[in-house]
Amino acid sequence: MNIEAKLGLDVFGLDKQPHIAIDQQVCQAVCRLRPCLFVCPAHLYTLDPEGRVQVNWEGCLECGACTVACQDKGLEWHYPRAGFGVQYRFG
Repeated sequence: MNIEAKLGLDVFGLDKQPHIAIDQQVCQAVCRLRPCLFVCPAHLYTLDPEGRVQVNWEGCLECGACTVACQDKGLEWHYPRAGFGVQYRFG
């Protein structure tokens, strides 16, 4: 079974409150490499047409790789509230 098929088995309890917030001022003024675009295993970070980083937090695997990679403190990440977030199924 490939990784896409395994990730397709995961279930996400979606909250109305995002657990990831991007500080666009820090992203635009300080961060040039934008490592979040490359380290997220779920590929949740993208650039919009204006060059701002956007995140699809609903599909977060809660690994925290983005917080480690973002040395400029351009994003705030915390675990989703109880009862929400990813539920891994079948490994």
